[in-house]
Order: sequence, then structure tokens, then C-alpha cells
Amino acid sequence: MTPPYQTPDKGTVIYLGEGVRGLCPLKQILHQQGDNTLIFEARFESGNLQKVVKVNEFEYQLTLRTDLYTSRHTQWYYFQVSNTQAGMPYRFTIVNFTKRNSLYKRGLRPLLYSEADAKKYKVGWRRTGKEIKYYKNNVGQGGRQYFSLTWTFQFPHDQDTCYFAHCYPYTYSNLQEYLVAISKDPVKSKFCKIHILCHSLAGNTVYVLTITNPAKSGKGSERKAVILTARVHPGETNSSWIMKGFLDYILGDSGKAQFLRDKFVFKVVPMLNPDGVIVGNHRCSLTGQDLNRKYRSNLKKFYPSIWYTRNMIKRVMEEHGVFLYCDIHGHNRKQNVFMYGCWRKQQAKAPCLHPRVFPLLLSKSCPDKFSFPDCHFRVRKSKEGTGRVVMWKMGINNSYTLEASICGSNLGCRRSTHFDMKDLESIGQHFCDALFNYCVHNKEEHEKVVRRQASVNSEVLNSDVLDWDSSSQTSDSPDSCDLVAHQLKLGTKKKTKTSGEHFHSIAKDRSHESKNTQGIETQHKIFQVLDQVKKVKLPITASAKQVGEDFSSESLTHDTKGNHEKPSVPQEAGRSVCHDTILSTNFHSSSFNLVSQKMKKHNSKSVSKAAEKTFQYLKGHDRSAKSNSEKEERKMKERLPSKSTRPKKTRTAS
Repeated sequence: MTPPYQTPDKGTVIYLGEGVRGLCPLKQILHQQGDNTLIFEARFESGNLQKVVKVNEFEYQLTLRTDLYTSRHTQWYYFQVSNTQAGMPYRFTIVNFTKRNSLYKRGLRPLLYSEADAKKYKVGWRRTGKEIKYYKNNVGQGGRQYFSLTWTFQFPHDQDTCYFAHCYPYTYSNLQEYLVAISKDPVKSKFCKIHILCHSLAGNTVYVLTITNPAKSGKGSERKAVILTARVHPGETNSSWIMKGFLDYILGDSGKAQFLRDKFVFKVVPMLNPDGVIVGNHRCSLTGQDLNRKYRSNLKKFYPSIWYTRNMIKRVMEEHGVFLYCDIHGHNRKQNVFMYGCWRKQQAKAPCLHPRVFPLLLSKSCPDKFSFPDCHFRVRKSKEGTGRVVMWKMGINNSYTLEASICGSNLGCRRSTHFDMKDLESIGQHFCDALFNYCVHNKEEHEKVVRRQASVNSEVLNSDVLDWDSSSQTSDSPDSCDLVAHQLKLGTKKKTKTSGEHFHSIAKDRSHESKNTQGIETQHKIFQVLDQVKKVKLPITASAKQVGEDFSSESLTHDTKGNHEKPSVPQEAGRSVCHDTILSTNFHSSSFNLVSQKMKKHNSKSVSKAAEKTFQYLKGHDRSAKSNSEKEERKMKERLPSKSTRPKKTRTAS
């Protein structure tokens, strides 16, 4: 039986997170001796949980917080639970998902992390849950239907502290700690330079890494660039694990890694949207906008990481030329790993320029995870603002979006299994292998690859039936109100004219749709649990304040051109224990205080003061955001045709 939505009067509200605009008071039950009620907490870095209602002794109804200044994008969840009882059948139900389809229908299971298991058995994140069901519930808001995810489980230990998450968390602090380790390594720091690309709206640093071996006899200028970016969507944490695997490989001492560093200059932006990552958004930035639709925008003030990334790539194209660009994402509706590329009929037919060669080589490198039939090379109009399409139009032929399923694979021996962190890291390593094979192949071998690929049904490869880009058309939702809307109303004109020469004929596309259903995979098996992570992976391993001292703005120097140089790193930062939940204080900005340094202890749990957890940067824009949202909704209703205006079919026509 699917649990119905319970109104608060039919249960007890035991946790109520601070409202997005500071309008809701924080509520959390006071734990009394002998009370078996679970204690929830999500006020830590990347956490997301808005409200918890206790339905009965072992059943809880959870509501997620939407992305800031939107009424949607409820997909990412990450919260803490304590005061547990082992062996008891608990049920959690999240009641406000907005997507109709989900991989939870195909076997995806939530993630659980137990501090007791981590300390005693060195076990990290693992899949959990039985009786998992994703279904439409009986509530909605603003004409939008809500969907529920419910599952049952048992805690492994009494009085344990556990965490639940949608995917393996990778926080901004994790990234900073990783970069500190690179800068302190005497070998890696010689060929990996860490620079500041820009600062986000909240004052957080957006890093760019330059990786290449020192040039010999002035040959460095001949090297072309390979550019990788990740985490433009905060909730797609698997992209950060893929990026970590790539960096581990390319910074290693293997022969292939040294060859690639001699061959290319790698420019890597590991986290494009640090603000969204910190506050626990799923898709948007602090302004409520999808940054992967803003690569054509010239509003540097509102989208700094996107503006500086695009300009950095332009500069690299002039200095070196760009061999390949790839933006790494996670996918919530499809299985496997696959790529989106760009192609048009008028494009050069040289094999070395064929965009399907690299994805095909990657599929050969990891056939049990990467699915070449799921790759697509259409340039759809709805994707014109994405990094992939904008870079392609700038002249980068090998321009890709790498998509990794949030769930797992349905290929070969990995069929019906989840991806774990090691699997995701291996994708980054296979990316390097495919790049190496791309370089060592000669022209004849490339021609063989293209001919081999041509034998695959091109109609399936180019169809839009399966083109479920994670950057869907609903990203820029009509209720996403931000500071840019005000400026656009003051007279900033938005260019809407597009060139049609890069797009295929719609009529021709539709003629193939009936043949594309054979590529759709449907699975309803419960996925197997893979081997547990041997190394302890604490959800938060170091405070941002500790790690951030190594990358403070004062520790970086500037050259005469205004470029940032690699920071000098002081002594190793201390590490904190996961049991004391770290609330970051290093996201330094006078206008943005995510949480306060001041902590109040309650039953040995660290809880921040609700009054001190504010988003001052967004203060003052509540009314304008709400009014803009209502206007956009009215416009959408006016555009929809009424039932009375639809033409009636005659008997002859039917």
C-alpha cells in the first residue's frame, strides 16, 4: 500500500527547516529521555531537508526544500538522522518530487551512511531500502502535481548517527581539500597549477587547473588544449567523482598520463557552481537560474563562472587551439554512461574531426558502463545556451556533454547493478584511455572507426526520442525569478535570432521516430548492492574554514596581466570528526552568511542558531521574485490553448 500524504494536523511536525526567505521559524523537537523519536538535521554543507512529520512511531513524512527562488527542482536530498533503534522497520516517504519519471522506478535505491559502521568496519556509503515505490500522490501546488518516494529500512545500530542522500555527496570542502593535497605534492605541483578563475556571487572561489608537462625547447605552444568542466548542476554529484577519477589519472606517473601531459594542455574547472553546491540546490545557482543555459549571456555580474569560463576558452583557442571540450553531468532518468555531441551534414568529413569517434573509443574502453547507442549528436534549439552547443559554434568540433546515470548500468556483467564511487572514478580514467587511443590512432584507423560506426543504425543514434538531456527544457522554469529579470525589464534586450543551418529538418526527424523505440531499456529489478567501500568516506571530512585558509584570497598573487598564480599553501589543515557536524564558515562574503560560526550544543549535537543562518545576499528580493513568478504563470496559462479552441475531427477524418 502506498502511504497517502498526511497533513500536519494528522501528524506531529518534528523538524521544520528555516524558510528560504527567512519567513518560517525553525522547529525541532527537544529530545527527552526515553523518547524514541528520530532527530533530523540538514543544516550542514550541501544538506537539503525542509520538513519532517511523524506519522506514527516508525513512519515519517519528509518534504524537501526547493532550489532557492524557485518552486521546483526537488530532487537532491541529504540529511542526518540520530537517536536510531536497530532492527525496527522504519518507513520514510518524501512527498514533493516534481518529476513524473524517476530511476527509482527502475531499481535505484537511496544511500545510507552509518557513523558506527564507518568507525568499526570501515564501511562508507551503501545502498539501502526495500518496498521502494515512486508514485503520484494526492497533493500539488500551483497546478503542479507532486510525486512521492517511499521506502522501508532498518538502522544497523542503536543510538547511531546516519545520513541519507540521493547520490554520493561531494561538497565544496571536499574539493578544496583535494586541491590542497595537489598543491602540497612536490611532484604534482610541478605540472598542475591551480589558479582562481573568478569568484561566485557569494564570494566563493571558482578554481581552474592547468595541467601539462613543462615544455621542452619551446614546443609547448604547439600543444592543443583539452577542457573539462563539472558541477554546473549542484545535485549531480556523480560528475565530481568522475572528475576526481580523471584528475587522479592525469596527475599520475603512468606512461599514458605522461604522454597526454606532453601532448595536451588540460584546462579543468572542477566546480562551476560552488554556491549551489554549498546551499544544497539540485540544479540552480543562487539566483534560481540554470547556469547551463547561460553560456550565451554577457551578464558577467550575474553568471560570473560561466562568463569567465567562456572567455577563458576563447583565449585558449587563440593561443593553443582546443582539441576537445567536455562538460560532465549526471542523469536522473537514464541508465549507463553516454555522451551528447554536435554534428551537421555540412561538417567536414575528415575522420579526425568526426564527433562520433571519441565516444565510440570510450565505449570500447569501458563496454560494461558506457553505452554508445545512447549517444546523440543532434543540435536541438532548446540546447542552444548549453556549454556543449556554444563551444561547438565557437569552433570546437569535439564538443561534448558526458552524462553518467545516477543509478547504474544495464550492460554486460554490470547489468542491474548500481554505480559506486569507484565506478564513477573509473569513468574518468577510461576517459583518459580513450583520449590516448584517439591520439595514437592513425588516419586509416580513424577511417575504420567511422565506417564501423556507420554500420550502427544512424536513425537511432540521431533520434530525439531518447534524447533525455539532463539539462532539460524545464530548467529555466517560469517560476525561476532572479535578479536578472529586473535588469532585463529595464531595457536589456535578449537576442532571440538563431541560425537554422545547424539543425536537421523536423519532418525528417519525425519520420524515424517509429523505429527508435527498440533502443529503450526498461528494468524493474532491484539492483544488486556492490562491494562496500573499503576506505572510510566521511560525509564531511574537513571544515571549510580549515581548508579555506590554504586558498584564501590573500595567499594568491597576481601577475602584470591580472592573472592569478598558484597559491602558496601553509601547513596541513587539521581534520574534523564527522560526528561533530561541520557548518562551513569560509564561504566569505559580506553579503552571504550560509551558517554561523557560533554553535549551540544540544545532546552532544552541533546545531546552528536559526536566527544566524541567513541568506543576506538575496535579502530584499522576495516580493519582486513572487510577483515575477505570478506574471510568468499567467503568461503560460494564456499561451495554452483551451479545449474549446481545438478543431473537432470530422467522422471522415477520423
